[in-house]
Parts: sequence; structure tokens; C-alpha cells
Amino acid sequence: MKAKKLILVTSESHPNHKGFMSVAQAISKELGVEIETRSEDYAFLSDYGEKDEFGMSWLPQLLVQLEDGRIYPILTQMPLNKELKPDPEAGKEEAFNKIKNLVS
Repeated sequence: MKAKKLILVTSESHPNHKGFMSVAQAISKELGVEIETRSEDYAFLSDYGEKDEFGMSWLPQLLVQLEDGRIYPILTQMPLNKELKPDPEAGKEEAFNKIKNLVS
């Protein structure tokens, strides 16, 4: 079993859009899979993404689709560094680890 494609649900106006985009591009390049970008697709996220305690989903979220069609969220919150700024490197590592656990 391996990753078929990445799905990034985002909004270009969101402050974390660029960070999530860079994580998606780095993983896409390393795994050799395409990125499908969906703009503000809350219906998709309500089916596959993470939700808060009120059942609401948020942007951005990065998900992976496996060869068998199953879809899992792999990065839904960008980790913060010591200065409390978004840390795309840590986000990439977190997403990679989730993919490794799903495909092994």
C-alpha cells in the first residue's frame, strides 16, 4: 500500500496557506505523487478532515489518499517553533511520519 496523491484543502488568503503549500510540495516531490488543491472545500473536510468539538472543520488541512482510495488527514495544525511561529519543517516531518504509519 502506498500514497496515491496529496489533497490540500486551503484558502489563498489564510496566513498558513504558504506553509501548508510548501509542506505539500516537499512531500509530493519526495514521494512522487501529485497534489490536488481544493479551495475552501468544507464539504470534503466534513467527510475526511479533522473537526473541532462542535463538528466544524477548518482550513488549511493536508490529507493523503492511498492506493485503495482511503483518505486520511496528515497535517491539520502547523506546529510552532520556539518563537511560536509556524514551523513548516516540523509540519513536513509530522506529515511524513503519519504517511509512513499508514502505508507500513
